[in-house]
Amino acid sequence: MRNGSGNWLADQIRRNRVAEGPGTPSKGQRWCTLHTEFLWYDASLHSVPPPDYGIPKLHYFEDWGVVTYGSALPAEINRPFLSFKSGKLGGRAIYDIVHKNKYKEWIKGWRNFNAGHEHPDQNSFTFAPNGVPFITEALYGPKYTFLNNVLMFSPAVSKSCFSPWEGQVTEDCSSKWLKYKHDLAADCQGRVVAAMERNGVVFIRGEGVGAYNPKLKLKNFQRNLLLLHPQLLLLVDLIHLEDDSPLEAATSFFHNVDVPFEETVIDDVHGAFIRHHDGIYKMYWMDDTGYSEKATVASKMYPRGYPYNGTNYVNVTTHLRNPITRAVYLFIGPSIDVQSFNVHGDSQQLDVFVATSEHAYAVYLWTGEDGGHSVFAQIIADRQKILFDQTSTIRNSAVSEVKNYVQIVEQNLQHFKPVFQQLEKQILSRVRNTDSFRKTAERLLRFSDKRQTEEAIDRLFAISQQQQQQGRAKKSKKVAKGYKFVDAVPDIFAQIEVNERKVRQKAQTLAQKELPVDEDEEMKDLLDFADITYVKHKNGASIKGQSGLEQIVSTARSSASSISASYTRLFLILNIVIFFVMLAMQLTYFQKAKSLHGQRWLYAILLADSCVLLWLYSSCSQSQC
Repeated sequence: MRNGSGNWLADQIRRNRVAEGPGTPSKGQRWCTLHTEFLWYDASLHSVPPPDYGIPKLHYFEDWGVVTYGSALPAEINRPFLSFKSGKLGGRAIYDIVHKNKYKEWIKGWRNFNAGHEHPDQNSFTFAPNGVPFITEALYGPKYTFLNNVLMFSPAVSKSCFSPWEGQVTEDCSSKWLKYKHDLAADCQGRVVAAMERNGVVFIRGEGVGAYNPKLKLKNFQRNLLLLHPQLLLLVDLIHLEDDSPLEAATSFFHNVDVPFEETVIDDVHGAFIRHHDGIYKMYWMDDTGYSEKATVASKMYPRGYPYNGTNYVNVTTHLRNPITRAVYLFIGPSIDVQSFNVHGDSQQLDVFVATSEHAYAVYLWTGEDGGHSVFAQIIADRQKILFDQTSTIRNSAVSEVKNYVQIVEQNLQHFKPVFQQLEKQILSRVRNTDSFRKTAERLLRFSDKRQTEEAIDRLFAISQQQQQQGRAKKSKKVAKGYKFVDAVPDIFAQIEVNERKVRQKAQTLAQKELPVDEDEEMKDLLDFADITYVKHKNGASIKGQSGLEQIVSTARSSASSISASYTRLFLILNIVIFFVMLAMQLTYFQKAKSLHGQRWLYAILLADSCVLLWLYSSCSQSQC
């Protein structure tokens, strides 16, 4: 890192960090990039971009099953970013440790890992032509399938959050965390089949059938991405049903968290677009018969407390035919003028023809999974032929278990122990501020019992205070006494180590017994917001709403109900005050009055106010205000 790249990265992170508003980091992520700003930063060096900055490259992150292209590019014209995800839950390493029972002396299934922050997003993608977020993630919101750029199927065959549509098996209606510990969710996985870049054309294929309920009788859910031009992306979904599959329809979602979509249609081909200051970004779609279904364009507001407000999306429904249905989508940047878009296909091959004002593309895609064809795709761009064959296949090699792993870890820890002991002495010898020292000691000794903690803090506090009272003239003696002070106090880190070992043993015992774990307690330190919807589910409150996509499309109902409850609460309090004021007036002033008409008038007002009070109380109890 002596070439200035560390300084450059630190500058980029500091310049682009969200300081306020949506996207502000929560407590758990607020300092997660500090190592780039302090450990790698060198004030004696000039800020220099990495050598490959500005060169588009395709990279496959094999553990997470993520493919990216163009991540080292600046946000400029014809500088795209494309990403795709289809991998194993928790990452390949953790997934294989859990399912192959590796390191069994330490690991007891999913209880040792936390995949609750992931999303039901196998076979999802994002696309940013010219560096402009066109198809984005829905970012951190509720863990629902439709809040990702993936598919849902109908009719549902099990309990579903949005019946009759069913999403991926990790979706959980009663929790704000992803479902991952038990049943089908524990085995959720996708797979990147192929990924390669040739002559500026990118081809990615993923298989996501392992993320859906086997009762849906899906044989394949294959997603193909072909970046034909920096501003032209072709997406092809293959849905292959088994003979006895109950499925009738599939619905796809495409998100943009910044800008709402608008509808469009040209020659019976439906589409949507977003407006940006540099032009219009468009998308069109049709199935393999040439039919284009009208889409739903809507927004979804997140429950109060999430770091983002919500998302805008396009929802395209495709009617399924047995056994194979393909849906084709074309994403177009503002510099591309598409003049024709045609699709033809059979059971094994799909042909897509796209003509722009400057180029003509013919895409021949072999979507069969039987391995009978050695080529995934062939693209003819003008007169140039680009072939993606079996060399594009992703080959994942299994990671073997480390032998004698317990002894190896213990030996490595012994190398670091003297370093931490030396740091302990240096830290304690430099303590001067008594208030901050006491807080530090309390934090370090939080695992000890109360008697030992108070006794140790009092000893450390007294010796530190005695040191502060000594004059600066006795500097050398002060240093000597500093080390005597360190040797005189109990070994803080030794106490912590003993108590942490007890905590680990207790956790291991609980894991072996498979006792229930409170997931809120596991994750509360990582997030500083609460999902109001989840709290209501957990407390057993009945939620009556719409079914299917109608429930998804309703965007502002939750926020409107909370505002209504606040007003109801306010009026209830005011009405109670008015009622008691008028009652006091009746018992004091009007009781002595000779006019019977005045008393009757006040009694009528009190009776009407009582009715209003009862109505407000009933409304408030229903809205839980």
